[in-house]
Amino acid sequence: MKDIEREDIQIIAKHSNWSEKSIQNILSTHIYHDKTAWQKFLRLFFISLGVGFTTAGIIFFFAYNWASLHKFFKLGLLEVGIIVTTLVLLIAKISLDIKNILLTGASILVGVLFAVFGQIYQTGATAYAFFLGWTLSIAIWVLISNFAPLWLVFITLINTTTVLYSEQVAQNWSEVFVLALLFCINAVFLIGFLYLKNINTKIKVPSWFTNLLALAVVFFSTIGITTGIFGRSQEAFWVLLLLTSALYAIGIRYGLKHKEVFNLSVIAFSCIIISCALLIKITSDEGMIFFIGLFVIASVSIVIKTLVELQKKWKN
Repeated sequence: MKDIEREDIQIIAKHSNWSEKSIQNILSTHIYHDKTAWQKFLRLFFISLGVGFTTAGIIFFFAYNWASLHKFFKLGLLEVGIIVTTLVLLIAKISLDIKNILLTGASILVGVLFAVFGQIYQTGATAYAFFLGWTLSIAIWVLISNFAPLWLVFITLINTTTVLYSEQVAQNWSEVFVLALLFCINAVFLIGFLYLKNINTKIKVPSWFTNLLALAVVFFSTIGITTGIFGRSQEAFWVLLLLTSALYAIGIRYGLKHKEVFNLSVIAFSCIIISCALLIKITSDEGMIFFIGLFVIASVSIVIKTLVELQKKWKN
């Protein structure tokens, strides 16, 4: 009964003599959220909102009053904020979710502290070095907390560091190579979290988190392959094409096995975009543009129809 949905109850009630009282009990137990669930949601929502606004307020406070603040006050305020937040996490008897939210706020303050330190003493560090230091400084917190939003911040910092490194240090890297590298980084995280989720049910990996990672992987692969199609032939392009083909095949198999429409949909639309780029590469005259328009309409319609049929089949 744990996987029952509202549509299932409606179908059963329509074709049976199920009493109204029993239907209401099932809806209250398995469909509707009770008072405790709403209280938990609102508590976490407002705490997250408060931590986010507090962190943003600190950032804007420094931006507006930068010239009139003493350097020791600038650094001291941030350091006290990080220390107090850390002490609250260690001492206060609060729920684990609230601790993780506070830790996420503290991780963002670490980045603000590095930025303020660099502005005060004009260290001359590049943006790449700033984001690399920020990433390494919160790595232990990320591993210990195993909190999806904090992991998302950490992975975003890794991607940002990689892009800035390619622009400021490794300037000989091609665009396709950088996109292939970003594809590999996000693919490793995605595969790792899906593997942990399947082998250990105690590890909570939210679906929205893996969906965002899958979207990032597909984004970098799609942009990288289309860039390689219109550019010169490079080894990085063929490596990216091979890895993308293998990962897409695994993703389709995983989506069919675990009945996840999201993975199938993003892979299908990525293939449509890549196919359109390949057709434009062949020729870009009026006839091809017209054909591509028909191809997009037909392929998108087929994908949507297939996914809807799959979802109906899985539900039934």
